[in-house]
Amino acid sequence: MDVPDAGRGGALHALREALQHHGLAAAVFLSADPHLSEYLPERWKTRERFSGFAGSAGTLVVTPDWAGLWTDSRYWEQAQSDLDGTPITLMRAGHAQVAAPHEWLAQHLPAGARVFTDFDCLPVQVYAQWEARLQAAGQTLVDVPQFVDGLWPDRPDRPSQPIYEHQPPHACRLRRDSLSAVREAMAAHSADWHLISSLDDVAWLLNLRGSDVPYNPVFLAYVLLGRASTVLFVDEDRLDGPARRRLQVDGVILRPYADLAAALKRLPAGEVMLYDPVRTTRAAQQAFAHLQAVQAPNPSQRLKACKLDAEIAQVRRCMEADGAALCEFFAWFEAALDSRSGTGSVAAPITELTIDEEITRARARRPDFVSPSFATIAAFNANGAMPHYQATPRHHARIKGDGLLLIDSGGQYLGGTTDITRVVPVGNPGDEQRRDFTRVLKGMIALSRMHFPEGTPGPLLDAVARAPLWQAGLDYGHGTGHGVGYFLNVHEGPQSISSRRQVDESTALLRGMITSNEPGLYRPGQWGIRIENLILAVDAPESDFGTFLCFETLTLCPIDTRCIDITLLQPDEIAWLDDYHAQVRARLLPLTEGEARRWLLRRTEPVST
Repeated sequence: MDVPDAGRGGALHALREALQHHGLAAAVFLSADPHLSEYLPERWKTRERFSGFAGSAGTLVVTPDWAGLWTDSRYWEQAQSDLDGTPITLMRAGHAQVAAPHEWLAQHLPAGARVFTDFDCLPVQVYAQWEARLQAAGQTLVDVPQFVDGLWPDRPDRPSQPIYEHQPPHACRLRRDSLSAVREAMAAHSADWHLISSLDDVAWLLNLRGSDVPYNPVFLAYVLLGRASTVLFVDEDRLDGPARRRLQVDGVILRPYADLAAALKRLPAGEVMLYDPVRTTRAAQQAFAHLQAVQAPNPSQRLKACKLDAEIAQVRRCMEADGAALCEFFAWFEAALDSRSGTGSVAAPITELTIDEEITRARARRPDFVSPSFATIAAFNANGAMPHYQATPRHHARIKGDGLLLIDSGGQYLGGTTDITRVVPVGNPGDEQRRDFTRVLKGMIALSRMHFPEGTPGPLLDAVARAPLWQAGLDYGHGTGHGVGYFLNVHEGPQSISSRRQVDESTALLRGMITSNEPGLYRPGQWGIRIENLILAVDAPESDFGTFLCFETLTLCPIDTRCIDITLLQPDEIAWLDDYHAQVRARLLPLTEGEARRWLLRRTEPVST
């Protein structure tokens, strides 16, 4: 999407005129859609339209004489670049001196100020927090119908791609079993109704998939689940006849997508609605305000996070396919680098964009591949210091000289979702780069080897991966691990290994959960390092002190030992690395041939020899 003159007098000027017309003191744009998705359809990229900042997380606040963009440390360098030349101030969220957006509004706006935000894209939990603070300052949070449409004449329509069924053998759950499990959870809350807005929960519950949201195989829809009824709010012409008939057999009633609010308002007064305040918008909450409300996480969050044994078996096969694709890619990459290093070489240069293209091609040659699971991050040297860096045709680096190339990528397959980060040397990495790489590797190994009581909150394990960095006075600004879906969202809750998350039951690590393990280290203007595998919580040996879990590493791809300072590794860490590489070799050799096979053999040689 082109951002017309964003922040340079065009979009911001029109926005400020609209503020004056409606008697508003400020407008707030979150990174959200009516389903509170992480990746947004073009229609809801309002924050990007008015700011020019293209990152996936941020909040824009605009007043008649000031504008600020809040984003976290993953995006500070990118945001600074995107905002260059605009009157928008970068607000570095997380700094002690930087007030949160709602706190800034309360401090800087006068009593009586009216603040616009789109209630269709505002989580209930955020609304409650913001409303309480603004009310205390004598201010009001308001919605204005069609406010954004009036400023965006050519605003894209809702996506309407076909919706399809996730079929066996890759779909391992029966739709009726998932519906029954969620209804059991509803009964525990004495709920008559349960509204599901989050797209991955809808897709999981009904064994349906789509392509409305970039990288995630989901589609725009809501589910209203009653004690004995299931209503799917979606435009039914997006489903073919056989799919509609099978949904009908399972008791699923189809209603138009746009009918949700009216249907909620018709529910009998006094009945009980179960909803998730993190995954439900203020607009939806207003539509069922006449009901009794029970707030709790969507039951489907935990149900889909704990993968079935049959799903885990599919994921293991998926990881083998993904690993074989990566062997092909890295074999191509090293050969391409060699061919371009000769004097007088006329071969086309390798750039960060080339990396994205080639790694996607390699995956696309594998059976059951559907799409990338997120935008590939290929970041050379200084670009690697931006954790969520994105190369563009206008701004990207050529891969040449000496340094480190960070590649964070993943694939959506019918039998699983992958997410992996590797750092490889280009030319001759320096001693400090090797030391940084090795400390990150030590943290990744430490978390990989953890044993812990079942139900341990994920945030408690975050320090395990940071300890080797902390010992050297180093740290990183993002979490260590996120949940990963089963042919669903690459970022999935409820579990998280992050010190920023609350330590409570909602973040408990349970058997069958797949989580990323990705410590990192970033030196602005120099390089960045992140090493990431996906790990599965499995049963540990029996103990007299309760049920313990440990991690099985699912990802299968060599870790480049040329970047290691071997003097920093302990014998048990070297043994773990050699054992991991032996497993990678054994499982990927049958799936590789030619240069990819030779690359695999070369990169899985034991370190201890």
